Amino acid sequence: LTVNDLGVDFKGYGKSSSAADKVVNEIRAKGGKAVPNYDSVEDGEKLVKSALEAFGRIDIVVNNAGILRDRSFVRISDEDWDIIHRIHLRGSFLVTRAAWNHMKNQKFGRIIMTSSAAGIYGNFGQANYSAAKLGLLGLANTIAIEGRKYNIHCNTIAPTAGSRLTQTVMPQDLVDAFKPEYVAPLVVWLCHESCAENGSLFEVGAGWIGKLRWERSLGAIVRGKNQPMTPEAVRDKWEKVCDFDNASKPRSIQESISVLNDALSQIESQGNLSMNSTSSGSVASASVDTESIIGRELSTSVYKYTHLEPILYALGVGMSTKDPDHLKFLFEGNEEFCCLPSFGVIPAQTSMFDGVPSIQGLNIDLAKWSVEQNVTTCMGSFLTGQLTSVSTIADILDKGSGAVLLIDGKKVC
Repeated sequence: LTVNDLGVDFKGYGKSSSAADKVVNEIRAKGGKAVPNYDSVEDGEKLVKSALEAFGRIDIVVNNAGILRDRSFVRISDEDWDIIHRIHLRGSFLVTRAAWNHMKNQKFGRIIMTSSAAGIYGNFGQANYSAAKLGLLGLANTIAIEGRKYNIHCNTIAPTAGSRLTQTVMPQDLVDAFKPEYVAPLVVWLCHESCAENGSLFEVGAGWIGKLRWERSLGAIVRGKNQPMTPEAVRDKWEKVCDFDNASKPRSIQESISVLNDALSQIESQGNLSMNSTSSGSVASASVDTESIIGRELSTSVYKYTHLEPILYALGVGMSTKDPDHLKFLFEGNEEFCCLPSFGVIPAQTSMFDGVPSIQGLNIDLAKWSVEQNVTTCMGSFLTGQLTSVSTIADILDKGSGAVLLIDGKKVC
């Protein structure tokens, strides 16, 4: 463990090695391995380098650096605003970015962003802090999406814990009651290799943990086809806009857009110009549950071939016996006979067509499926044999009426 702490006061002033040294000594006293680091989180590369030099790899990043500059909104200076964002938001970005490629190359990483109830709900006198803390949630959500295919998970916690930061805003009895020991186990679990949680937000404190999610009202359509949208129409539908009966719980930007597409369809068809639970339900049911599908393995497929299949493929893509340079792809007796490198798409297609329909939740008409493939291996030296395909859903983009699937396939001889 690399323990980073500048040892500053709650406003970010001063500097001391004692805070990091104390934690390191506690870890070592219990048989653990730890080294201190005194760099600022604004020097993310240095911090990560320190961890790599000590342990050779980096598996987990817990972004928890922070200071306070609490003032009512109109009294916040430019410096108060900037330093809060530099430490909380930009610092988390810089440290995580420095660790990213190491996690990507090793196909494993766990990242924790530390937000706050003040960021989620707001809090008087903490506009700068609240903005930075909610910004961390947005950062974490996007990192979770981009890191998913590399087995990099990113989650956000909003802890309430007694510390040298919160003791300036909490009564001492609450500081004593909200021990960090009641937060750390959640972090440990989220960072464990067997934990599949990704892109989630948790409030935690005093031995209690709760998961948060978005909820959206059914809403209302407030304009007709080829008609302007007016403030009066918004006013007249306001009660329905704010009615959370039959609410949905969107989990992705794709689910967000799908409702807008449904609204556009209703407007264009000049049907009932108010959203209803039936149409909302159809959107929800048509939307793909990406979280449960990404990472799923397709059913294993076996592709057997002789020299005939590569020859037929070569003819199919335009190779001609009239061109001497093409004979090595068309005549098995040629001294340089080999497969076209792109022949690798054929067993890949077999794997996809056989495997995708087996994934529960993917209702795809293969007759309408358009496929693009990127082959990164050459099959030139394999003139006959058997290939076993192992494929995984690496990513998915749900567009409501359609979807884009990214499938990571490996062929084993």
